[in-house]
Amino acid sequence: MSEDTLFEFPCPFPIKAMGKGDVGLDLLVIEIIERHAPSVSPNDVKTRPSKDGNFLAVTVTIEATSKRQLDAIYQDLTDHPLVLVAL
Repeated sequence: MSEDTLFEFPCPFPIKAMGKGDVGLDLLVIEIIERHAPSVSPNDVKTRPSKDGNFLAVTVTIEATSKRQLDAIYQDLTDHPLVLVAL
């Protein structure tokens, strides 16, 4: 089965999600991503609060194995009501 993508899998791939800074967003994003990429380590996770601390950006770098895997991660992230944006 051919995938329409320019990526060569497996490859490192950063996934960023943003949401309110006061809801444990970092743990939520890690939990969602680990459903599809179980080998996430603390070194793979970076968080960055907004200037006023109202929002949080969480970036998790995974070893992506397929376009299907990435699509499933983005779908789960964007379906969650606490995730405002997933990039």
